[in-house]
Parts: sequence; structure tokens; C-alpha cells
Amino acid sequence: MEAVNSDAMLKGTPFHSRTSALCQSQNWRRWSGHVVAGSYELTHDREYFAIRSSAALIDVSPLHKYMIEGPDAARFLNRVVTRDVSGCAQGQVLYTPWCDEEGKVIDDGTLARLGEEKFRLTSAEPNLLWLHNNALGFRVTVGDVSESTAALALQGPTSREILRCVTDADVGGLRFFRSMAAEVKRIPVTISRTGYTGDLGYEIWVDSENAEPLWDALIEAGGPYGITPAGMLALDVARIEAGLILIDVDYVPAHRALIEDRKSSPFELGLGWTVKLDKGSFVGSTALLKEQRNGSDWQLRGLEIEWESLETLYADVGLPPQLPTIAWRTSVPVYGGRHQVGYATSGCWSPILKKYIALAHLHSTHARTGTKVEMEVTVEHRRKRAVATVTSTPFFNPERKRS
Repeated sequence: MEAVNSDAMLKGTPFHSRTSALCQSQNWRRWSGHVVAGSYELTHDREYFAIRSSAALIDVSPLHKYMIEGPDAARFLNRVVTRDVSGCAQGQVLYTPWCDEEGKVIDDGTLARLGEEKFRLTSAEPNLLWLHNNALGFRVTVGDVSESTAALALQGPTSREILRCVTDADVGGLRFFRSMAAEVKRIPVTISRTGYTGDLGYEIWVDSENAEPLWDALIEAGGPYGITPAGMLALDVARIEAGLILIDVDYVPAHRALIEDRKSSPFELGLGWTVKLDKGSFVGSTALLKEQRNGSDWQLRGLEIEWESLETLYADVGLPPQLPTIAWRTSVPVYGGRHQVGYATSGCWSPILKKYIALAHLHSTHARTGTKVEMEVTVEHRRKRAVATVTSTPFFNPERKRS
């Protein structure tokens, strides 16, 4: 999400009447043609800690949402995504990427089975034309419900208790990556135990016309539990801690990559677990099978930048370490000895882990956990290198997320 261009044709989400009244900072971001809060206060600190210690309410309505229905819905989706949709039960949610014929990732999102012949697919970018092109010959309809469906992410340790206050549905029994129909103060919703923070949390899907009363009900019930509206800056820190990738930041969508080197396969993005090659042919399966046999040149890994190394670089110029106040999204070279072995794509200071962390693409020869590398840092206008250790992700993985 980028800073808002006043000349751009941006629109508010169905929750804008509520979020705009609360956004004291006037820190707005652009997301899929919508304007959303970057932070509600002058800094995002309190919003971040709400995600990790109480509950945060995040407007995620700008996600693209597609309803796929028909007798061939499951068979069609099995043809276009990497997961095995045939084994997806009603009420189950799958996280999945989808690829081009060369096995390079186009986009990623969640796929919820809402009925025997009904699914909802979310994506970061528009995919309607691609879905329609691949639907030829299938008894299926693909509808864009992005504008008619609003969504809130309720994330954090107290999120379950807040939902219990507003619905009689068995949210306590809702398992990780499952969904159910419910009512919140008589408002029909779908609640899924999903999110982009790596914490205990839920996403609540509602018809746009009922967005405002849903927001009001959650804010009122969540008061005693520390509910706090949170924006994109807090979400960015949380998703990096959770090791979750972001399109156009941690990878370039295949159909928009100008050169081959910008494309990434699911194996290269740490998403090999989503690739089910034994389910039969799907878009990109031939290339992915070959890659699985031969191995991948790149691996997405975590980096922990060593504090002592960073401290030394700044001490040499008479300064304490300068840490980023918000998550950064840029390409930063990573070295192994005298040679560049990869690049970091996003990073932040983790307030809960008390570590400087980053996500990075590394040559497979340098991607083993525990390997020492160096990440470029700029100290008083000069390029330096700080020692970092290759780690697995997620960096933060609380038991409450799944329990």
C-alpha cells in the first residue's frame, strides 16, 4: 500500500465512515483502488501491540473476492491452484498460490469452501480475466463480489472472547483455517479463523450494506477487551514476524515481471508445502514437477541481523544503532563473503522478539538455517554490511494461533 495520490480516483471501503472518523493521524494508504488507514494514531505502536496483547480490528475489504459456483467448481479450482481442492471439506479454508504455465506465482490468497458447489477465492490483485479464461469448458460461474462483500480482521489474544460476546455461534470450536456461517447482533456473516498476523485471529465477511453496524457491534463489545482499530503499518510488522509474504514486495507476480529473474515459483517462496503434484495436472504442474526433481536455485528465508554487528557499525561513527521505525519494503543486497548471494525484500524491528528481522531471497547454497551472511545497511550515508544469521520462518509463532 502506497501513500495516497490526491489526484488518483480512490474510494473508501464500506467501513470508511467509521475509520475516517478515528484516523487522527490522517495517515492514509492506497490499496486496490481504496483508501485505508496507515495508522490511526501518530505512530502505529499501540496498534501493533493490540495485535499481540489484546485485539486489533483491521479493515481488509480491499481484497479482491471471487465467488466460484457450479457443478464443476471444485474440479475447476483444482485445475488452477496448486492445492488439492478435491479434499477440501465444506467449511474448510485453504491458503494457496496459483501459477502460470512455467510454474511461476501469479498471486496467492485464501480459498474457502462455502458449500458443495460454492467457493470464495481472495487475491491481492485482479484475477477475474485469468479465472474466466481458464474456466472455458467447465460448468462453473465466476463472479466478482469484491464491492458487495466487506471484510474485517479481528486479530489478537482476546479476539475469541470478543466474538463470544456478539454471537451465539461456537467460535471456541472453530478450528484453524475453518469457517462457519453465523450472526453478529442479527447481522448474517461468515467467520473464518484466518488472518495475516500470525496470531490468534478471525476474519469476518459481511454484505457491504451491513458493514457499519458490524463495526459498531465489535467496537462496543471489544471495549473491555482492549479492542483497537489498527492500520497497515502495524499489520506490516506483524506479517513480517509471521513470515508471511506480500505481493509486489516479497515477490513480483509472474504476469507483470519484465524479466525472467523477477519471477518466483512456490518452491522458491517457501510455499512448496502448498504444491500437490500428486493430484493430477494443473496450470504449471509440469514445470513444478521438474523443479521438484532438480531442486530450486532460490529459497525464501528469514534473516536475524546481529545486534553486536549493527552496534559496531554505528559506534564507529559515534552513534547508537539507528533502527527503522516502520517496516521497510525495498531490495537490500545480501552477501556471502565477497559475493552477493541474495537480497532482502522487507524487514523491521520486532517489538515482541526484540530483534531486527528481514525476509530474503537467497541462493540455495546459502539458504541453510544457521548460515552467516551479511546484509547491506546504510550508516551515515555509507554502505556497510551487518552480520546476519539465516533462520526459518515464522519468526513469531504463538501456540494460541492454532489452539
